[in-house]
Amino acid sequence: MSAMMVKELELIEQFRDMNLVCEVKPRSVMLGMLTINSDFLDDIKEAQKLDVKLVDLMVGENQPEGSDFKLDMHGVLRFRDRICIPDNAEMKRMILEEGHRSNLSIHPGAT
Repeated sequence: MSAMMVKELELIEQFRDMNLVCEVKPRSVMLGMLTINSDFLDDIKEAQKLDVKLVDLMVGENQPEGSDFKLDMHGVLRFRDRICIPDNAEMKRMILEEGHRSNLSIHPGAT
């Protein structure tokens, strides 16, 4: 019994050390290992200002009433609480590489 408790404690400590972000939604729970630090968020915010489509959404032009696009408290454009990534190839590549190299990524056919 004590061996099981030790193993359970080890698993809890490993889970804590993964720095997972857990967000509870009304109908779901979102877990992720990719966290956005303030420098990266600032980079996204600045890049959003250079994307013509996102700028139109930020100023409210061509946006239907009750739109799901909103500016958060940091001035970052979001769609239903998700960050809008500008049409910037380098930024998209960096995000995809981070997700691909994550310890929790799953590759079909890999054992």
